[in-house]
Amino acid sequence: MKNLYIDFDGVIMDTITSSYQMMQEIGIDGKDYSKVVNFYKNLDWKEFLEEADEIHDAYKEINCIVDSGYFNVNILTHVTSLGEAEAKINFIRKKLHEITIITVPKSIDKTKMVNAKNAILIDDYSGNLKKWIEAGGIGVKFALKEKGKEYPVIDHLEQIIDFVNEVNEVNV
Repeated sequence: MKNLYIDFDGVIMDTITSSYQMMQEIGIDGKDYSKVVNFYKNLDWKEFLEEADEIHDAYKEINCIVDSGYFNVNILTHVTSLGEAEAKINFIRKKLHEITIITVPKSIDKTKMVNAKNAILIDDYSGNLKKWIEAGGIGVKFALKEKGKEYPVIDHLEQIIDFVNEVNEVNV
């Protein structure tokens, strides 16, 4: 069974679009790192997550991935505060009871938190995928619009099953 790590923001829940829109409305420049971090630290994450949109029936698709038996499935998500971590864990637990949830302080690479070697990371941020691959892992880009550039791309989580089956067929 292969370890599979799934990012949360921008992969399971569309928190990116709505949070960027909120910052724009209150005049925060997305390039001002300290203001952006402060925004996320002070955000009411419980309420924010309740209002955010789920991406493509992500929880149903994650359950299908678990049921496939191919993967040890984990949620691996960056957080800016303990409040964000707590809200995300409680929110995910309502939908997925048997999944390991790993929260990673934003200042730490995901590869420093878990062993990436031969594990798969599904993430919407290419920077995380680049570091993951450098650490010996397999990076899969989650993108609703763009198609395969430097990483294999999926736009539904359940497609990871077909991706792994195709890789296994090539390696046989």
